[in-house]
Amino acid sequence: MVHAVRSRDRPNDVAELAAALVAIDSVNPALVPGGAGEEEIAFFVADWCTAHGLEVEVVGGDRPSVIATRRGSGGGRSLMLNGHLDTVGVAGMDAPLEPRVEDGRLHGRGSYDMKGAVAAILVAAAEATGLRGDVIVTAVSDEELASVGTETVLAHVHADAAIVVEPTDLRVAVAHRGFVGFELETTGVAAHGSRPDLGVDAIAKMGPVLTALAELDAALQSGPRHPLAGPASLHTSLIEGGQELSSFPARCLLTGERRTIPGETVEQVERELRRIAGDAGLRIIAAREPYEAPADHPFVELVVRAAGADGHAGAPFWTDAALIAAAGIPTVLYGPAGEGAHAAVEWVDLASLERLREVVLGVAAAWCG
Repeated sequence: MVHAVRSRDRPNDVAELAAALVAIDSVNPALVPGGAGEEEIAFFVADWCTAHGLEVEVVGGDRPSVIATRRGSGGGRSLMLNGHLDTVGVAGMDAPLEPRVEDGRLHGRGSYDMKGAVAAILVAAAEATGLRGDVIVTAVSDEELASVGTETVLAHVHADAAIVVEPTDLRVAVAHRGFVGFELETTGVAAHGSRPDLGVDAIAKMGPVLTALAELDAALQSGPRHPLAGPASLHTSLIEGGQELSSFPARCLLTGERRTIPGETVEQVERELRRIAGDAGLRIIAAREPYEAPADHPFVELVVRAAGADGHAGAPFWTDAALIAAAGIPTVLYGPAGEGAHAAVEWVDLASLERLREVVLGVAAAWCG
């Protein structure tokens, strides 16, 4: 059964609020030139939170994030609930901003990654009354690229623990991979294609580098594995070079990404890449550390109990949990079920959103007092 979902009022239940968020274009403009960005959705969330009795602060200028606090009576521990408002692009999708429910699944861009989960924590925070500690929702910008939203939020607020509600299929995740983005550049000598005595082919010089990178990836994937996050990996993402058909290429530029596991460092990856690069120039263009929480931390154990989880899980992707944990806040990942993050068909299971709301409320009651 398929039906449309109301999308632009101030809904009070999780499904309707999730649909309202999906209906707002918030494509990350740093990923997709001309993307709408987070301004409209951030102020929608801010208005919703104000209407539901939360204290609201909007931070971040033209890439806004929302800090919405259900203030406690005092003396209890605080809990941060973090989720992002931006999405990747919508190319290839059919009606990505027209939320619809089919067989208990909400479809649309961002439904799974991760507006459905944002709706669940907003409703949970609105319902979290009578506690001593504060419940703080941070609905952030730019997670899909540089995480400027969570970085900005952490400069404004601290908490005693945090749940990042990225989709984990209702598993409690306590580890995920990091990444190192890099560029390798080979240089040649431009010359007419008929003069190999004068020209040097920069693209051909990249060949051995590509082979070595593929060998490194194979070694990583067959090598040591983190028990939750799995193996490290490497892939080449983009390559460009040359001027035109009849000339020796003077330049070849390769962009790649090395996924790291807990215990690996950016410095280690840079040394690894320099050994492969040889004469090629190496630049590290972006890096984020992996994340791992101690499984025996009292907050982790509390979330496991509240979720009724059987042990712990890991995530293959990077999340803002790493930034929050690095700020000294005990952090776990726990989010809904669904499919299609960054894909042409995306949906979130509505029953899992309700379960997320229940678990978050249970954790808040036990942690915040």
